[in-house]
Amino acid sequence: MSNTAGKLVTSKSELDLDHPYIEDYLPSGSTIDEPRGKLSLRDLLDISPTLTEAGGAIVDDSFTRCFKSNPPEPWNWNIYLFPLWCFGVVVRYCILFPLRCFTLAFGWFIFLSTFIPLHSLLKGHDRLSKKIERLLVEMICSFFVASWTGVVKYHGPRPSIRPKQVYVANHTSMIDFIVLEQMTPFAVIMQKHPGWVGLLQSTILETVGCIWFNRSEAKDREIVARKLRDHVQGTDNNPLLIFPEGTCVNNNYTVMFKKGAFELDCTVCPIAIKYNKIFVDAFWNSRKQSFTMHLLQLMTSWAVVCEVWYLEPQTIRPGETAIEFAERVRDMISLRAGLKKVPWDGYLKYSRPSSKHSERKQQSFAESILARLEAK
Repeated sequence: MSNTAGKLVTSKSELDLDHPYIEDYLPSGSTIDEPRGKLSLRDLLDISPTLTEAGGAIVDDSFTRCFKSNPPEPWNWNIYLFPLWCFGVVVRYCILFPLRCFTLAFGWFIFLSTFIPLHSLLKGHDRLSKKIERLLVEMICSFFVASWTGVVKYHGPRPSIRPKQVYVANHTSMIDFIVLEQMTPFAVIMQKHPGWVGLLQSTILETVGCIWFNRSEAKDREIVARKLRDHVQGTDNNPLLIFPEGTCVNNNYTVMFKKGAFELDCTVCPIAIKYNKIFVDAFWNSRKQSFTMHLLQLMTSWAVVCEVWYLEPQTIRPGETAIEFAERVRDMISLRAGLKKVPWDGYLKYSRPSSKHSERKQQSFAESILARLEAK
């Protein structure tokens, strides 16, 4: 019995060493007085408010849901449907995929065999060079859409080249730019990417006036802001396209719009993009999938079905702030595309929670325990 008691004492002391004292999270000068009455374990461990808050955060985690791709519902669940599903896999991977690869390769052959010579021969002829480069970029984007068997329906007047206007759209994938570019030669604001995508950005897409930035570089914000103001003032520049969410969202929600596009003192033209997920989910989760694998997923699906609405141009109202203007435009896009609004900053996707936030929660919990101890 004495050995057992010794082990229990040792275990208790080890447990005490493993757990920090409540006083560590209390303001300086706070002390815990000895309880004046009998203290029950239920009183000490009554953390129902904390559990309620944590449970509510788990149940209503609207932030994580914005960046989560929903897997399709399985339908090949019986002996009658499984052979049909197998036949579809054979058709998609053995017939459609090779044809789509050939289509895309043929498009690149035409593009490069025309773009490279003209880019060298037309130096000094800026107006003619710009016109041909716009047509070529539209053409290669059309080949990309054809390689997914893209079925895109456009609503509203086609965008035109005018000074002092900017187009803003909700963002689901990098293919948003391709879907819009095949109709109008936009100059897009986009994150600089590595690999073959970065090569295309720095060679081909810069010819249509695209602007790149690095999210990790704080000084890039000032440079990009200056380039935006210069671009919208040009009379012959391609229409400026901005995705103000700043990140890809799963086409079920819209997150907060950055106010930069709404501080340019120009007309804002909203664009709503909605993908039909009947054949494939067009959402690109860049943390789990490279853009190359994302394209392969689209090219091995049956089709990419999409609708695009060019909405009525908007100007800032008297007394309206840039943030309020951005929210009003977001309301229009969300309503037209049937998306849910959430009050989150999309850049939080790339950030870890601050340690100060955790410390505040710990201190709050310690203070609630102290108040219950002092009440006894």
